[in-house]
Amino acid sequence: MLKRVVCILLVCLCVPALASDYVTHQYASGDFVVADGTAKQTATIWVDSTANPGIRMAAESLQQDILRVTGLKPQLTSNKDDLSGHVIIVGERGQAALVDKLISSNQFTVQPKARQWEGYQLDTIASPLPGVEQAWVISGNDRRGVIFGIYDLSEKIGVSPWYWWADVPVITHDKLYIKADTHISDAPKVKYRGIFLNDEAPALTGMVHEQFGGYNAKFYKHVFELLLRLKSNFLWPAMWNNAFADDDPQNMYLANAMGIVMSTSHHEPMMRADKEWNRYGSGPWEYSTNPDKLYDFWVEGAKRYKDKDGIFTLGMRGQADTPMSEGENIGLLEKIVHDQREILADVMDKPLSEVPQVWALYKEVQGFYERGMRVPDDVTLLWSDDNAGNIRRLPTEAERGRSGGAGVYYHFDYVGGPRSYRWINTVPLGKVWEQMNLAWEYGADKIWITNVGDLKPMELPISFFLAQAWDPEAFNAQSAKRFTREWAASQFNGQFTNDIAELLTVYTLQNGRRKPEALSPETYSVLNYNEADRISETLAEAADKANSIYERIDSDYQDAFFQLVAHPVWATQAMFELNRAQALNALYAEQDRASTSAKAATVNAWFERDAELTKMYHSIKGGKWNRMMSQPHIGYVYWNNPPANIPPVVQTKALAQPAVADMGVSVEGSRAYWPATGGLLLPEFTLYGEATRNFTVYNRQGKAFKWSATASQPWIVLEKNSGELLTDTPVAVSIDWSQLEVGHHEGTINVKGTGWGGANIKVTAHKPELTAMPVSGDFIEADGYVAMNSSEAKVKSTPNGSWHKVAVHGRTGEAMSAALPPYSSLKPQQAPALEFPVFLTSTGEFPLTLQLSPSLPFDEATGIKVAVTLDGEHVATLALPSQKDKQAWAQGVMDNVKELSTTLPVTKAGRHRLAVKALTPGAVLQRVIIDTGNLKPSYIGPPQRRAP
Repeated sequence: MLKRVVCILLVCLCVPALASDYVTHQYASGDFVVADGTAKQTATIWVDSTANPGIRMAAESLQQDILRVTGLKPQLTSNKDDLSGHVIIVGERGQAALVDKLISSNQFTVQPKARQWEGYQLDTIASPLPGVEQAWVISGNDRRGVIFGIYDLSEKIGVSPWYWWADVPVITHDKLYIKADTHISDAPKVKYRGIFLNDEAPALTGMVHEQFGGYNAKFYKHVFELLLRLKSNFLWPAMWNNAFADDDPQNMYLANAMGIVMSTSHHEPMMRADKEWNRYGSGPWEYSTNPDKLYDFWVEGAKRYKDKDGIFTLGMRGQADTPMSEGENIGLLEKIVHDQREILADVMDKPLSEVPQVWALYKEVQGFYERGMRVPDDVTLLWSDDNAGNIRRLPTEAERGRSGGAGVYYHFDYVGGPRSYRWINTVPLGKVWEQMNLAWEYGADKIWITNVGDLKPMELPISFFLAQAWDPEAFNAQSAKRFTREWAASQFNGQFTNDIAELLTVYTLQNGRRKPEALSPETYSVLNYNEADRISETLAEAADKANSIYERIDSDYQDAFFQLVAHPVWATQAMFELNRAQALNALYAEQDRASTSAKAATVNAWFERDAELTKMYHSIKGGKWNRMMSQPHIGYVYWNNPPANIPPVVQTKALAQPAVADMGVSVEGSRAYWPATGGLLLPEFTLYGEATRNFTVYNRQGKAFKWSATASQPWIVLEKNSGELLTDTPVAVSIDWSQLEVGHHEGTINVKGTGWGGANIKVTAHKPELTAMPVSGDFIEADGYVAMNSSEAKVKSTPNGSWHKVAVHGRTGEAMSAALPPYSSLKPQQAPALEFPVFLTSTGEFPLTLQLSPSLPFDEATGIKVAVTLDGEHVATLALPSQKDKQAWAQGVMDNVKELSTTLPVTKAGRHRLAVKALTPGAVLQRVIIDTGNLKPSYIGPPQRRAP
């Protein structure tokens, strides 16, 4: 519970640091001079001649960064005789004599945090040496601590970690000063923090081969530098048709020199890539029949990383990331791990307990653990999510005592069922926070690694994930929103910050509702609740705003803005609109509209728009990013991607020649149309429901005609009652409630144009008899349902816990996460509640649906459970499905919600108090829906209505 309390108190300290944190551009007395353009002088950078190569390379980067920012190149030296004026002193404590001398002479005191793993300390010191007026000392507990301290300064002076990977311009200044008496210390809380380059063909692989000639050290230098600038230390390299240490042996030497801890992915044991067995292995990849050859193969992996910084993956899966062909043979896998550790004990020159090792409990491998297989305590257990961002398992209380600890393997990209997603960022940051915060609270803090696919276009979630890994306690439920804003400010030098943050949030939330690869014309309703139209309007506004900013932002920032903001916004819109247009094309064809062909053209136009956006991406920086974003994403029909983007099937309609006029009429919420059906029915009007309903008069052929409409009752109000049309004309219908008595009412609208008799549309309205009136804020029954967004409920905390409002999460942009101590299992009367004031106009036994995030019951002992009460009376206890329910899992992954249902007994109309109570950690409630008799099919569900 303490971690959660700390997380709440620290509102959000860990966001991308802006240059104003300790760097200033206006001199004040006592400030340290990094560079002064007027005086044409810079501080000298001193690095010990025996410094670790990674420290020296980072110091050289700092030298270049100062040059990038100011146009002045500082001297980099290891000679103390060169030092005068202002000096940046860089060194690892215990390895840099000058730094140690400053400490021993009490020039500065090493803070506790800086004594930790990868801890660093930044200090200004006056007159530290003869002839030196002032020093800025970057010291570290180890080499990476020093490196992180160096890159912290680089970012503060205006060099984004994404300066190469997203072409973010360097912020230039003539003068750089460090504020007087600055003293900072910091260290990471998660030990190993990294990314996995995966599913990298065709996009990243195409770019890498074109730009670098392959996955060689020239390419990986950019990856390593990015990671270090993001204060990350860990990498699983690209492996689809690649072998990190074999493709270019310099890869592993460069990684070790720069300070990157290398490993191999969850199915590549002992520092040998999967593809290396294809190249050098002999016999089958089966330990039951070929142990000697595999043993020798793994010995070579241990030998080549004997003197390098790495984590050895233990265990074994089948080749090409498949289950073992020997099946669930626990004894065999135990033998494999035993032999792998035997190899490490023989090869390494240190105790086995000091050799970093990990067992990745991915997919079916977790089953070995659940059935009783164990590995020695010094091996880290790497738990995995379900490949869609939902963690499957976290440490039990007993497991938290293991010396090897635990970690999490997370996904921003995946190839596999129920649907691959590899093309674009689909990760709402709030969900990342919520799931990884659980990992932190449950003690999975040794390794955090995430599958980032091609790396681009995951810049934003990578930044967030690694920042949270650095200091999970500095993040809370609202941090995703604040982080997005601060990240936008950092990348674009404060230009259009709020608008850019909004655009980033809009597109990630939309893709979080349903991944683009899983979209179909049927996903969002074009019939009910204006669902598709409402999303279309939101995305159109975002697209227009992105276009406006793109045209107005400083020209140097246009390339970065296109990559980080405009392209994902426009591409998200294109995918949605393509599917919406396809749905309307099918509907119009079914209703025999002349506009069917026009809608087909719209489908094709969005398909071309998608291709155009990819070409624009490839043209950036003279083709620097050619082949990126080339992952096929249109035309999925099962889990795997099509071979290319497949043009959608559309329908067209041939028109008579010479042209004739032929009227059709359709109504909102129905696929039926006149004259194919004799009568039409508008959805019922209710007192608190939709103010207007629509019918559409359209042409089934190509010649214009005149139409007219008359209502049978004076309380039926038509927006317009006549006109001339060539294609489609919607007409809004509303009700004058002042003319209605209590009860049910019926009337008709007759629409005349061509054809005999015209179309008759039935109109119904219900004005209930009310003995009480709703109170401001009540969720009101309307149109046969009550819908409630969880983020608008009232939180009722108890001594046992509360609920957190999580920003940038869920279908509405905010969700409520159960905030309970780990391993809690509460009774309803003990549990914190979300209370919804509900005003019902009808009675009965109504279906109640809770829409929750598709979280998995990661603690088998407690599951994920909530209770429902009405007016204080217990209605039901509901639990998210077991992980063994594969159908529920697949549906939840596709929909990004899981629905739990019960029956709500309502014996009287009026005001009620509905509550959802958190009985265990892990529940994330998005929406609550009560079907009072007329709930219509839709993806998100109907809009909520609240009393003003």
